[in-house]
Amino acid sequence: MIELTGVSKTFTLHNQGAAVIPVMRDVSLSVAPGECVGLLGASGAGKSTLMRMLWGNYLAASGRIIIAGTDVAHAEPREILALRRDRMAYVSQFLRVVPRVPTLDVVAEPLLVTGTPDETAKAAAATLLTRLRIPERLWSLSPTTFSGGEQQRVNIARGFIRQVPVMLLDEPTASLDAANRETVLTLIEEAKARGTAIVGIFHDEAARDRVCDRMIDMARFAA
Repeated sequence: MIELTGVSKTFTLHNQGAAVIPVMRDVSLSVAPGECVGLLGASGAGKSTLMRMLWGNYLAASGRIIIAGTDVAHAEPREILALRRDRMAYVSQFLRVVPRVPTLDVVAEPLLVTGTPDETAKAAAATLLTRLRIPERLWSLSPTTFSGGEQQRVNIARGFIRQVPVMLLDEPTASLDAANRETVLTLIEEAKARGTAIVGIFHDEAARDRVCDRMIDMARFAA
């Protein structure tokens, strides 16, 4: 479901004489349906950079990044947008939403843009918000007013509302108490059981041991 071959990444510092900084080289890995692969490495090892390359926010310097049949490294922007809409979800550490949009609508939005009826999408959103212990009295409010832990749970609900073949998870259990952490791990296990291929960053070692089938040390790809 995910196949990387010979992927490298550099950054060009235009404000410092166009200096080129190598980040990683010759990244080759694959993730099968129903498999969760975790990324290991110290800060600066390239974990988040690789995730952004998978999502299509960063352009690879070389190589191929095939995700659900689309080569993200060479795809047109419209192709990447279609991939995100239909076949891939990304749970980042930060919730980025339009202010004043109610939480229920924020969570339902990924379904609504694919043509799911409003009532069906909002029912699915309500189910996930309930599982993640966001009180119903908050659903009509913007999540920008919530605590960090509440925002993270809204972000998780939004990411898991669609059943997609590929998921990217960046610290999905950060800022969560024990009960909500357990719910998130269960959601990951359910996604794997449906055949979703997952790449994640997990600093929570116990969570990593529970849901990851194998780990990739980013140090092996250091440039």
